[in-house]
Amino acid sequence: MKKEFVVIGLGRFGGSIVRELVEQGMEVMAIDKFEDKVDEFSNIATHAVMADSTDESVLRSLGIRNFDHVIVAIGDDIQASILTTLMLKEIGVNKVTVKAQNDYHEKVLRRIGADKVVHPERDMGKRIAHNIVSNNVLDYLELSDEHSIVEIAANSLLIGNTIIDLDIRAKYGINIVAIKRGDNIIVSPQANDVIEKNDILIVIGADNDINRFEKRVMQSS
Repeated sequence: MKKEFVVIGLGRFGGSIVRELVEQGMEVMAIDKFEDKVDEFSNIATHAVMADSTDESVLRSLGIRNFDHVIVAIGDDIQASILTTLMLKEIGVNKVTVKAQNDYHEKVLRRIGADKVVHPERDMGKRIAHNIVSNNVLDYLELSDEHSIVEIAANSLLIGNTIIDLDIRAKYGINIVAIKRGDNIIVSPQANDVIEKNDILIVIGADNDINRFEKRVMQSS
């Protein structure tokens, strides 16, 4: 079942999240108060809407509380970011991720109920998009435009299987290069190593192959 997202603010950061979520097959409503930005994403997002996100009646009319996750990626207008976040939580949005401009902004956002706060200078849009789509993806490091390393928490479909049983390399073209198990890291795990509860898999591969693995295995548990 597809998750449904709203991205508010279509600058470079918000735009990168919209593009990546759409690429992963998600339903995305893209919102901005500027018409040119909305036009830019009208053929990319599922829906693109010009709206003032600080107007509670507008947010309600868009049915935003029915979406799985809202990302507030408003640029330099800290007041608009805070007001939007506050209204989203009052409306009853289940999960709100917000872009912070600085540590003070982050402190305020957390106090008013933001579920997750990110700093775009520290976190890439692609990395964040993967983290919010799959609860199992813990970290995402871009090696190049097409290849990445991902930390993935083992889910019920993986636990109890050996690496050779899963045959991830043949099925998805990706490799498990290490397993974090508590304080230990098993580097270059063997084919007969069994994946245990609470294991974290460190996977390397092409972005398209990692996306297929996330969709078919990690999001179906």
